[in-house]
Amino acid sequence: MILKYFEIEKIDLKKTKLFLLYGKNTSLIKDTINKIAFSDGERFQYDEKEILENEKIFFENILVESLFDKNKTIIINRSTDKILKVINEIFDKSLENNIVIITAENLEKKSKLRSLFEKERNLVCIPFYPDTEKTLLKSAIDFFKDERIPISQINLNQILNKNSGDRENLLNELKKIKYFVKNGKKITTETLSKLINLSEDYSTTELVDNCLAKNKNKTINILNENSFKNEDCIAVLRIFLSKTKRILTLAQDYEKNKNIDLTISSARPPIFWKDKEIVKKQIMSWNIKNLKKLIFEISEIEILIKKNLNSGVHLLYNFVIKQTLQKFNNEI
Repeated sequence: MILKYFEIEKIDLKKTKLFLLYGKNTSLIKDTINKIAFSDGERFQYDEKEILENEKIFFENILVESLFDKNKTIIINRSTDKILKVINEIFDKSLENNIVIITAENLEKKSKLRSLFEKERNLVCIPFYPDTEKTLLKSAIDFFKDERIPISQINLNQILNKNSGDRENLLNELKKIKYFVKNGKKITTETLSKLINLSEDYSTTELVDNCLAKNKNKTINILNENSFKNEDCIAVLRIFLSKTKRILTLAQDYEKNKNIDLTISSARPPIFWKDKEIVKKQIMSWNIKNLKKLIFEISEIEILIKKNLNSGVHLLYNFVIKQTLQKFNNEI
């Protein structure tokens, strides 16, 4: 059966043991997994590929673990229709103390995996679409309501504008606010600005935008004018990753329609009017192949910085300048 992510509370976990979560909203998928998974049990993560390469070991592991571990959550990531045979075998086994969560990227309507979970009453299928301003606003409002934290509309807008449509960034900022008010402090516009580093993150966003647009002089000026600290580097890379993924989606749309204005106007979540020109330049400065390569390189440089935190700023600066200076054939 098909459910929406906010209907999770309707599920009886004593009866429902198999879930399919698919879509590109990875942050919301992670949040939903935390709600479904057993809080008092262990989690076992698998990739579809490693299961298919040795199904026997996978099932032996499940059975052996079942003898010792109660309330296990088994997560199978990056799934496709190839995993369907394994899912049917799991479905035939007793899942009394197990929950199995299958995650996937976009699945087309003709997907057999998606069709199985949509039609079977004992299975749950939840699609996860990209966040919009409306869904992020609802998440923020629900947070402040649940935590009983008073917040003005102006301050709420500040928080949302700061996060550039990224749910994970939004959740991180909301956690900061939660810890801040635990000491009896009140949220004001001034304290909020300091708490979530609005001015500093604006420079970060500007840095990433100009780097992706290949604006060499502007990028170098931002690097020179801002004193990033080693501990800031991972946050900068997270923004870099989020924006690169967005440009990749837009580049893929542009490849289909060959119309840059249509690509911009059709974007979801919408692109603010003041950002449209630089986003156009970003799309035209990269091709799909090199955007995918950049996503991989961002992950690599993040690992490198974590291992060499004292050299974080130096590594980040070199990475940003390298990406700014690289020129590609702009054929998407």
